[in-house]
Amino acid sequence: MSKVILITGGSRGIGRSAAVLAGARGWSVGVNYTSNAAAADETVAAVKAAGGQAIAIHGDVSDEAATVAMFDATEQAFGKLDGVVNNAGIVAPGSALADMDIARMKRVFDVNVLGAYLCAREAARRLSTSRGGKGGSLVNISSAAARLGGPGEYVDYAGSKGAIDTLTIGLAKELGRDGVRVNAIRPGLIETEIHASGGKPDRAQVMGATTPLGRPGTADEVGESIVWLLSDASSYVTGALLDVAGGR
Repeated sequence: MSKVILITGGSRGIGRSAAVLAGARGWSVGVNYTSNAAAADETVAAVKAAGGQAIAIHGDVSDEAATVAMFDATEQAFGKLDGVVNNAGIVAPGSALADMDIARMKRVFDVNVLGAYLCAREAARRLSTSRGGKGGSLVNISSAAARLGGPGEYVDYAGSKGAIDTLTIGLAKELGRDGVRVNAIRPGLIETEIHASGGKPDRAQVMGATTPLGRPGTADEVGESIVWLLSDASSYVTGALLDVAGGR
């Protein structure tokens, strides 16, 4: 069955992989991006090449009006939503908490916590059967950092992802009777561009070698788990925190 999916932060990395894998199932995808229009257009083309439909939608998830607009745009293009991937997130360069300034922490929490909660709220409004939706699946992207803490690098980011775990547990209980499943993926050391934005482009390779599986993961490996949680194959899974972290 074809589905309509919105993926925030869908132009690169894990979001892009999830979008293309959704396209391979024949699904329609709203690809949200904040700054890199070219990457979003490339993702849209890849989704179409895989067999799906897609549109690129600009918007910062920490902006309420932009978040509502991206949901509107997806539904106007493809119809009522079946699923949302709450993926948009940022990390700042590695730093001890004692050296972090307020601007850095505010931006991380604005995007990773407030933005994620805004997207989850909008998903609840659109998907809930009691509000006219058809039910569906919300997949939040947390991080293994939520349970590891990110010491010496980004305890702010780790804390923001801890909030996502709590959001997932609470919202799953809140929306279960409304036909909405809510789960979180906690990726570990995955080869994406986020490490470069944190100032350590080789971080996944170097630290991935220390995992029980002896390597970093790929965006597609995380994407497969996301698409499974969006699909009807996971119909009795809600409130789960799924580690995709190579045993770390």
